[in-house]
Amino acid sequence: MSLLKTGFVGFLTLLLTVIVSAQETMTVEIIPLAESEACSGSFVTHELDHITTIPSGDTVQMFEANGSGVAVNDLNNDGLLDIVLGNHAGQNTILWNEGNLNFRTSQLPIGDTRAVTLIDYNLDGWIDIFITRTASAPNLWLNQGDETFQQAIINSLSEPLYAITWGDIDADGDLDLVGATYDAALLNDFGQEFLLDGRGGVYVYENDNGLQTGQQLINEAQALALVLVDINRDGRLDILVGNDFAVPDYAWYNLPTGWQPAAFKTTTHSTMSFDFADVNNDGSREIFATDMMPYSDDPQTMFAWQPIMESMMDEDHAADDPQIMENVLQIADSVGYYNDALNRGINATGWSWSGKFGDLNQDGFLDLYVVNGMIERTIFAHLPNHELVEENQVLANNGLGEFVAMPQWLLNSEASGRGMALADFDMDGDLDIVVNNLRGAAQLFENQLCEGRSLQVELNKPNSNNPQAIGATLALESSIGTLYRDVRSTSGYLSGDSARVHFGFPANTELYSLTITWSDGSVSTVDDLRPQNLYRITLEN
Repeated sequence: MSLLKTGFVGFLTLLLTVIVSAQETMTVEIIPLAESEACSGSFVTHELDHITTIPSGDTVQMFEANGSGVAVNDLNNDGLLDIVLGNHAGQNTILWNEGNLNFRTSQLPIGDTRAVTLIDYNLDGWIDIFITRTASAPNLWLNQGDETFQQAIINSLSEPLYAITWGDIDADGDLDLVGATYDAALLNDFGQEFLLDGRGGVYVYENDNGLQTGQQLINEAQALALVLVDINRDGRLDILVGNDFAVPDYAWYNLPTGWQPAAFKTTTHSTMSFDFADVNNDGSREIFATDMMPYSDDPQTMFAWQPIMESMMDEDHAADDPQIMENVLQIADSVGYYNDALNRGINATGWSWSGKFGDLNQDGFLDLYVVNGMIERTIFAHLPNHELVEENQVLANNGLGEFVAMPQWLLNSEASGRGMALADFDMDGDLDIVVNNLRGAAQLFENQLCEGRSLQVELNKPNSNNPQAIGATLALESSIGTLYRDVRSTSGYLSGDSARVHFGFPANTELYSLTITWSDGSVSTVDDLRPQNLYRITLEN
């Protein structure tokens, strides 16, 4: 082991090089995080230089209400996390992080965007932008390394996908793409012809020196959400698709013999978002889905919700229909999964779009943030500006995997959020939040709780086909137990995740070791951990 010192964004950085084997060398770069100076005990709201606009102007019509996603990653390799915000009528926005929550704005010369993801598609060391469009095939924008992007064509992609995610589903070392269509919007845009051609549904695009022609798992979908998660705990990534319009969610087991349909006892009725995480620190991932259910039953709220509630009640449901109109938290047991959202206090969070877990108060347990709101001229014709105005909901984990509302954190924006991401934008250790709102300025919520400490981890495999190590799992052994995290490309609603992983814990916690299970199954361990640092871990062949 050798110990080197080098400069990084004004801090002292330690560089440790470990010979893992004759074939592999692991480098551990330790980058100190700043100490929070502003400690208001809540989150502080900052408006960002982006507004998701709609083609019809101020009156939101039909699927214009769905808004756009947001994604976070380091686009210019300066160590700071940048933001890409999708737009509909206007251009997409790139916010270049210049430190201390200062951002410089540039535009991607297109809009018409739904999902936003950030990955190194061409393996050149620069993160690229991959987006889905409202009525055309996805687009790839290759990072040129000088803060500009060049559009590239992927000939194998021709379907107008809506929800997408990336992962190594065939365990061959590279990132495959899974995508699904939102057929109701396509029907509105194209009429019956497109759907009669059978081009809708769920597709798997395996990567073999580039994405190959998609395998169609089913020829129809109303997909607002999609996630890759090991449902049956066999070590392989399965597919979970969340459908709108009372269409049952889809699930497929990823078996050595092929894709096999799976099912849950209970699912959301109109699934808008998925996240999965270990909410009670027992080593098992829970799966969370958002839906529509008022978080209050006061007369004003019930009046606002009345038309949609009545229309839902009028729908016919089979006796064995697994769908319920509320959020669902899937808990694994010996025979499958059961829904425990009601008992955990997270079944009703409003007209909920993106819902994600993160340790916001750094106590060692994952909290939940959900963004809300709906605008549409027909559904809410009885409301001012045709808008269901709701507060975003933040719920703190009480240490038992149960959740309690925390209005004092001041995360109760009413700006009609859609896409959302959690990341440390000011390098002070705690998680901030960025939300792409519809018909209003995007917002960044600065974490000024000043509680606990953190350890952040960024994995790199530069000589591989998966340089961000998407699919890797991390286990942090500590005096408060073992904390588990996953490196993902996406979660929530139409939104891309940072490859930088955050662990929070109380200030007096002792850290013992970090075990990394890379996406290819190999295992690395880092000892002598120091809190309030970013560990950049590079495994080179």
